[in-house]
Amino acid sequence: MLMAGPTASGKSALALELAQRIGGAVVNADSMQVYRDLRVLTARPDAAEEARVPHRLYGHVDAATSYSAGHFVMDAASVLEELRAQRRVPIFVGGTGLYFKALVAGLSAVPPIPQTVRESVRGRLERDGVEALHTELVRCDPVSAARLRPRDRTRIARALEVVEATGSSITDWHRKRQSPLLPVGQFTALFVAPERETLYARIDARFDAMLKTGALAEVERLAARHLDPLLPAMKAHGVQPLIRHLRGQITLAAAAEIGRADTRRYAKRQFTWFRHQLPEFEWVAPEQARGWLEGRTLS
Repeated sequence: MLMAGPTASGKSALALELAQRIGGAVVNADSMQVYRDLRVLTARPDAAEEARVPHRLYGHVDAATSYSAGHFVMDAASVLEELRAQRRVPIFVGGTGLYFKALVAGLSAVPPIPQTVRESVRGRLERDGVEALHTELVRCDPVSAARLRPRDRTRIARALEVVEATGSSITDWHRKRQSPLLPVGQFTALFVAPERETLYARIDARFDAMLKTGALAEVERLAARHLDPLLPAMKAHGVQPLIRHLRGQITLAAAAEIGRADTRRYAKRQFTWFRHQLPEFEWVAPEQARGWLEGRTLS
């Protein structure tokens, strides 16, 4: 069972309820909820929720790790094997479209990037700036350079890492895909689609609630580690504005508004991504989701 939806759509509560009813297990498919450092700010299930049914792939990665969709697929394969042996229905739940795409369509076969190459590219990025790296990319991989925004630090660095490590462009690697873990016909897929204004109100309320339940202290501990700002965990919604607040650069109210606005924009992108990239998912309003699930044989 695949259950996706924008952030704050209520999909996690729905997955938990379903897992209890059918004896299933909840498997994380959210790229930020993998990080153990960010339970509050990423709205990970709490200890009481995790005790109700088995949960997998939550909080198992340190923030210093650059966890990728490739890592997710390897971990998901192990979890699928475990749960099938237990005769439990795995319920993948989250909002990271690339993770679901990897499950049902496979990933490109880009090999692991050596740490020396990664450190070299990231060092040049910090020393010379993103424009200089984009110029490098134009010389060695013009096709990828043309499709990336010249100030997209993360993707430009990634494209350079791939071409320097492998001698082939990331575009070429993307043409070679691995077999999917869940081929068509082996899964049921639901996208929980709330009305936009209702969703945005939920996002705002949830961010404010996070601040009241420890998000700022969580970010303070993360900031004290002085990690690379390009690491995925450092780009979780709210992390950077709250760090700016902790440094005395902006007020807490301003940081909160940036966090809320970033999350709303992300939710909008989630709607667009799933609509265009994953037509296998059936879109259902939250109030209709339980009835939709009850009428189907889940796999």
